[in-house]
Amino acid sequence: MSGLTHFNQQGEAHMVDVGDKPATHRVAIATGRITMQADTLALIRQGGHKKGDVLGIARVAGIMAAKKTSELIPLCHPLALSHISIDLVPETDLHSVLCTVRVETTGQTGVEMEALTAVQISLLTIYDMCKAVDRGMTIDQIQLVEKSGGKSGLWQRKTDAQG
Repeated sequence: MSGLTHFNQQGEAHMVDVGDKPATHRVAIATGRITMQADTLALIRQGGHKKGDVLGIARVAGIMAAKKTSELIPLCHPLALSHISIDLVPETDLHSVLCTVRVETTGQTGVEMEALTAVQISLLTIYDMCKAVDRGMTIDQIQLVEKSGGKSGLWQRKTDAQG
């Protein structure tokens, strides 16, 4: 593993200079899950929540978060994002909602942080909207599953089956 790129020779935090890097098509996919009581998931699925469409609002929150990542993470570059998709899939057998985010841009730096931020804010929005009925929800398994573009090219998370 190479050195940490967000520190200069003196060990001070700095924003990485990407000015000389070529602009390439960049994609990042991240996932995460929120687990809850079966009744809470049923309420979300039926659309009977008094605050409205929980998954629809969580999707919009995630999109907004991806666009504001550089305002939240101090050393992230502001990026012109060309695409953000957020899939929120209820998993009845696990009493959970799986969030998958895909973020794209053409630029000089990747969009991993934008995808990861969008996952977390989408899931936190679900928590916020449902906490009145289920304070014990758990958010976990937040991870980058794939990134492509730039000098390092394609990276994919190995699954348990891949070893």
